[in-house]
Amino acid sequence: MTDAGCGALPVLIAPSSGEQELWPHLGSSLFLNCTLRLIDSCNANLTWLKNKNPAPEVYREQQSFWNGLNSSERFLTSILNVNLTTEGDYGTFTCQMQSVMASFTLHKSDKAGHIAAVLFALCVLAFLVVGTIVYIKCRLNVRLWYKDKYGELEINDGRLFDAYVSFCPSNIDTKFTNFILKPHLENRYGYKLHLDERSLLPNTEPSAELLMNVSRCRRLIVVLSLVYLEQEWCQNNFRNGLFRLLELSRKPIFIVFENQYKELPAEVTQLLTSQRGILKMLLWKADSVSPASDFWKELRLALPRKLSFSEGRGDPQTQNQDDKDPMLTVHSETADPDPDGDLGVRRTFYKAPPPRMAPVRNPRDRENVGDVDISDLGSRNYSARADYYCLMTEPDL
Repeated sequence: MTDAGCGALPVLIAPSSGEQELWPHLGSSLFLNCTLRLIDSCNANLTWLKNKNPAPEVYREQQSFWNGLNSSERFLTSILNVNLTTEGDYGTFTCQMQSVMASFTLHKSDKAGHIAAVLFALCVLAFLVVGTIVYIKCRLNVRLWYKDKYGELEINDGRLFDAYVSFCPSNIDTKFTNFILKPHLENRYGYKLHLDERSLLPNTEPSAELLMNVSRCRRLIVVLSLVYLEQEWCQNNFRNGLFRLLELSRKPIFIVFENQYKELPAEVTQLLTSQRGILKMLLWKADSVSPASDFWKELRLALPRKLSFSEGRGDPQTQNQDDKDPMLTVHSETADPDPDGDLGVRRTFYKAPPPRMAPVRNPRDRENVGDVDISDLGSRNYSARADYYCLMTEPDL
């Protein structure tokens, strides 16, 4: 195009403001549009500048002309294609015709791109979904691992059993307790259970025998079935009876059968639900029989932490106590041959002078007197079983 005189200067149409600032990302491609209206068939050159210097040929330009409604008007559009491949492509691009010009300033963008933000959001969402699924599937396993590793050890308490199991002597309850609950906990995990099919609270008052048996156990498990609720103390006042049980045991465990749950009285279910913080209610379902089911995991979490010792070392709960009484040591070489009494014939543990014996008038009677060694009675420690004896008061004797 050659320069020629113009009756009027061109009019800038795009960009309308004459100056435009952009923040494109590195690697993007831009099309800078510069449109002018030419009056009186004015012909002139439109040039592109970059930072006040002629734009390099690497930036391709496309020009087009068209006529307006008035025959004396013509329009010129110049589009500059800028590919941001390096940081040197940023700067100020100017389209100029005579004294009319428009500028495009390209700034480096420090903000994350739209695609990168979307990908980051999707990654966060996927992480949350996977984390939720893993938590739901593995939360009980993680809690069991933490309890077995760092849980509280309930030893030095003198208790002989891990759980006292109360159930009703019905066909279903007896089979569940004797053939499912007891073998699984004792044979698989080494717990010791004390089973009792008698009424737990006769006349809503615990008997001395019940207090003694419960005091020997660290937990209380109640197989709460429909037949169990037919007992007198459940029918008369289940609320008071439940609070008595909460006084006897630390966080008792109630096992309810799923197929009987809907038939339980509303008062019972509402009361058990309201006391979830101080008791544990487990639902026995059809798939709970599997050793890997959540039922057994939640039951183990409610039971005390179990110590595992190599075979032959005796009861793990008594091995950590100071009581060296051989009656509390399983498979001991010095075990009491007469476990029903404290005066059974046994070998001497401590060297001591022979006990004084009353004179025997008849020499033949001397042969019938056995050597009874009671020299170690004063050295025994009965602190581990003090809670059993304190239950018996003088009037009971």
